[in-house]
Amino acid sequence: MRARTTGATLRNEHPADLALGALPDAEPVPAYVAASAWRTGDGTRMACLERLIEESPVALVYNGISHAVMLASPSDLEDFAVGFSLCEGIITSPGEIYGIEVAHGALGIETRIELAAERFMSMKARRRSLAGRTGCGLCGVDSLAAALRPVAPVQDVLEVGPAAVLRAIRDLPGHQTLHRLTGAGHAAAWADRDGRILMLREDVGRHNALDKLIGGLLREGIAPASGFAVVTSRASYEMVQKLGAFGGGLLAAVSAPTAAAVRVAQESNITLVGFVREDRFTTYTTRSL
Repeated sequence: MRARTTGATLRNEHPADLALGALPDAEPVPAYVAASAWRTGDGTRMACLERLIEESPVALVYNGISHAVMLASPSDLEDFAVGFSLCEGIITSPGEIYGIEVAHGALGIETRIELAAERFMSMKARRRSLAGRTGCGLCGVDSLAAALRPVAPVQDVLEVGPAAVLRAIRDLPGHQTLHRLTGAGHAAAWADRDGRILMLREDVGRHNALDKLIGGLLREGIAPASGFAVVTSRASYEMVQKLGAFGGGLLAAVSAPTAAAVRVAQESNITLVGFVREDRFTTYTTRSL
């Protein structure tokens, strides 16, 4: 049992130097910090050093104009920029981003994205104000049509067997470094046909983790039909929408889907799997595993 304390002392800490007690670099912001706290249980109370997952305001700035501010874990922010841009419909391919610069400041982090002129003009034409919070999906969307934009049907779908999905879920905790250190944070992973995890991204927000994963896949040139996505959360409408924007054909979640998520998965030819455990799962769409 971990006691919650008021006024805990926080200090920045570089993950690799935790055991060594070395001084951290001032920049970039670390993925987690150390906090002095009290641990209470079995009638005892003792001082301890806890690791807390960090969340920072991250502004996504396109050609000098701030478009969105999200609370996110300050890691893999180049991947986040690419994945967010694709999933929001700002770009249609990673080649429309000419450069990304991550700048750390006193108030937060700016991810400065140099966008192709045509895409930037299109973004300005439909620009919306977006203020994101942890785990937030549709904050700031200015119309129902924008929130529920259709997903093009996935054309090229990888055939995956049940053993692959179960293997990916079993192997997932071993790849979740940030969660193992802090006990917090979501993960989104990409697995191949046999269920081997090829890439994983973590974030305090589940949508952010999936954006980071999709961005990483795009930057590495990994084809959507080469594998499937696994997430440590429920499967919401927007999680399916994001995978569909990438062109992925299978989403496996450790928790439940929403009704809207199932509907959009069916409409977009995405196989949606939920409640994945070590030996069982439930498939909610017509194509069974």
